[in-house]
Amino acid sequence: MSAVRIIAYAAAAILLLFGVLFVWAGFTETPTPSWILAGLVQVGISFALIWFASRRRAEPGQTEIIQKIDLSGKVNLERLTCRNCGGALTTDNIKMVAGAPVVSCPYCNTSYQLTEEPKW
Repeated sequence: MSAVRIIAYAAAAILLLFGVLFVWAGFTETPTPSWILAGLVQVGISFALIWFASRRRAEPGQTEIIQKIDLSGKVNLERLTCRNCGGALTTDNIKMVAGAPVVSCPYCNTSYQLTEEPKW
C-alpha cells in the first residue's frame, strides 16, 4: 500500500473520530447545532477520503490492458465442443494467450489454439 493511501486512511480515521465526538457533544442538555453541523461535515470528509483512498489505481510500472474481441459472423457457444474428447465448452474455457484464443478442456485437460474457419 502506498504512503499516500496510508496517510489518507489515517486522516480519515482521525476526522471520523472527531466528527462523531462533535455530533455526540452537540446533543447535550442544550443542543448546539453548530457542533452537530461541524461533526457531520467532518464525518462526510472522512468518508470521502476513504472512498478516494480505496479507489484502485495502477501501480507504477503496471499497465492495465482491456481487450475486446469482435467475432465475425454468428458464434454459437452452446455448440462449442472439444476437438479431443467432444466435451461441451463454455466461455470460461477460452483464454487469451499471447494474443491468440486458447481453449482448455476441463474434461481431458487438452489445450489448443482456437482457429476460425472461413464462412464460405
